[in-house]
Amino acid sequence: MRDRCPPPVELLQELPGLDFLLPEELIARYPPERRDGGRLLRVLPDSLEDLRITDLPSLLREGDLVVLNDTRVLPARLFARRGSGAQVEALLVPSPDPDGPCLALLRPGRRLWVGERLQVLGGGEIHLEERREDGSWRVQVHPSPSEVMSRSGQVPLPPYLGRPAEEADRERYQTVYAGPAGAVAAPTAGLHLSHELLASLEARGIGRVQITLHVGPGTFRPLRVEDLRAGRLHAEAYEIGAEAVARIEATRAAGGRVLAVGTTAVRALEGAVDAEGRLQAGRGWTDLLLRPGSRFRVVDRLLTNFHLPQSSLLALVHAFAGSPRAQAAYAHALAGRYRFYSYGDAMLLDLDPPRGE
Repeated sequence: MRDRCPPPVELLQELPGLDFLLPEELIARYPPERRDGGRLLRVLPDSLEDLRITDLPSLLREGDLVVLNDTRVLPARLFARRGSGAQVEALLVPSPDPDGPCLALLRPGRRLWVGERLQVLGGGEIHLEERREDGSWRVQVHPSPSEVMSRSGQVPLPPYLGRPAEEADRERYQTVYAGPAGAVAAPTAGLHLSHELLASLEARGIGRVQITLHVGPGTFRPLRVEDLRAGRLHAEAYEIGAEAVARIEATRAAGGRVLAVGTTAVRALEGAVDAEGRLQAGRGWTDLLLRPGSRFRVVDRLLTNFHLPQSSLLALVHAFAGSPRAQAAYAHALAGRYRFYSYGDAMLLDLDPPRGE
């Protein structure tokens, strides 16, 4: 996209290759006709292979394990009116307490004031309690965030799609295996997986487990120099069950490979590793920043979409595959007219260097 702010020089000095120019026409504003109808770029150590998403089962082997992020996207986008009649758009970020205060991103937000009450179109009220340093608001939603979202909320499509949500997005901007609700953005690599493709993986003896990481709005925020220096990002809630940990350990012990579907699954798994390098079951929050030089303890392969320039997601790809390989893959995708972002195409990457080297 050509109208974004230029990245800080320090950021590109720390992470060269994190910026690129994307022609607007390569942004996938709508999903493919079929969930599994997209293209797949296979990134090999010394070559690149143009395939289809439906080729994925043939690229794995019996005994491998696929890890899915089963978070469900909330209808978190609301439209409200001020007392003056002016319209405000709100993106709710619910807290663990379903009836308590939560965070909201409000647009336009500069002229709003503490104590103001916004009337939600479709029913409900947002009470502005505190403006935070990062520009977000602490709000109280009446009668409750879940009730107001259920009644009046819309699918929170990413702003770079440049269009309002449509009825079809309620189903397509959600994975077919979505479970617990809590995300404000989809784990987009999982959008490619149809019921038929999952059945094909199972038929080939490829295992599957589900974990949860509730994707927050910070996933769209450009990576900052301060993030790199701190080595931390926005925190997101995750849950990994004991059965998932046991299956991952058994797969690794038997020589199988662990494929994470999406950067969010990687972040949950690698963020739940203890000081001894062991994956731990449980609930928690991860603010892990994965960048070149980071060590991966759990994941061997990654299925992921093509991400925003200057983003933490792109930094993770560089960390996982190695910057030269990641840059070559993106250059190939641009030249080959792959479709980018949430509804776009995908690539399959191996950890570089492979585990054990």
